[in-house]
Amino acid sequence: MPHAWGGPLVRGVLRATPEDFQVVEQLNFTPDHAGTHALLRIRKRGANTEWVARRLAALAGVKRHAIGYAGLKDRHAETAQWFSVDLAGKAEPEWTSLEGDEIAILEVTRHGRKLRQGAVKENAFDITLRDIDGDTDKLEVHLQRIARHGVPNYFGEQRFGRDNLSRAQAMFQGKIKVTERFKRGIYLSAARALLFNKVLARRVLDGTWNRIIRGDAVMLQGSNSFFIHEADDTSLKERLQQGDIHPSGPLWGRGEPPCQCNAAALEYEALIDDEMWRKGLEEAGLRQQRRPLRVIPRELTWSPTTGKVLQIHFILPAGSYATCTLREIAACRTLGFY
Repeated sequence: MPHAWGGPLVRGVLRATPEDFQVVEQLNFTPDHAGTHALLRIRKRGANTEWVARRLAALAGVKRHAIGYAGLKDRHAETAQWFSVDLAGKAEPEWTSLEGDEIAILEVTRHGRKLRQGAVKENAFDITLRDIDGDTDKLEVHLQRIARHGVPNYFGEQRFGRDNLSRAQAMFQGKIKVTERFKRGIYLSAARALLFNKVLARRVLDGTWNRIIRGDAVMLQGSNSFFIHEADDTSLKERLQQGDIHPSGPLWGRGEPPCQCNAAALEYEALIDDEMWRKGLEEAGLRQQRRPLRVIPRELTWSPTTGKVLQIHFILPAGSYATCTLREIAACRTLGFY
């Protein structure tokens, strides 16, 4: 995945401890404080989301499908996220009995419906990079550029896991049959992410990832809505600079991509050798969707690199990856987590 701004200026260690990668999730709705679903805000440390969900189900005496969450969060981190537990006909458990090194209960309320994946508005990140080395003198200007113009909105390595793409390929080729809905969804998402990243990488190389070209499907900030750019419009350049709109790339599925002209030709050329992936996603029943090609981190702030430590804070919309913002800032190495 090519870099947008000439590559990172420094190197550093990411996730030396879980506290070095902190995430706070914000839902896209306000709990109604009533209903059969307990809504819990939980801080987890060094634990994955599914493990916490199973612990909640066991404590409440319910099936796993009675547990909901809005999004998966990193295991090697300290994250605050929401879970729902359907307690219809059940007594309220003593939630604090779950607390320990991995889990802390931050808030408990009620809601009328199960928490569904995708109910996240944004995530706030506080990240500490250690053993910083490199061109720190130019880092200030580099970070200001990213805060103003954003970074390529790649799917991060978490989407692909260790073998999600190989499993998706085997599924598409009929070598394996995946009946578990959760795993099937992960494999399909990885295949979609692969094609999106290829289109985005092509536009980074062309210098058009943060520009609108003729025929682009232009997305509105914070919305899945888009319109097709057909003619020159100076107002679009202003809206683009303000972060109100973004060029988009394909989340592949059935139907024709909506983009036209130059944008359609570029996407066709980028994916011309990927018929197996495109056909597999179409036959799986997914439909064409769009995703912004760029993301502008909100409230991007940083500390001076004192003592070879760099602390960074920023907020990203749901679906964007902190690691893809970090890769434009620093070449990060982890401590054997992946």
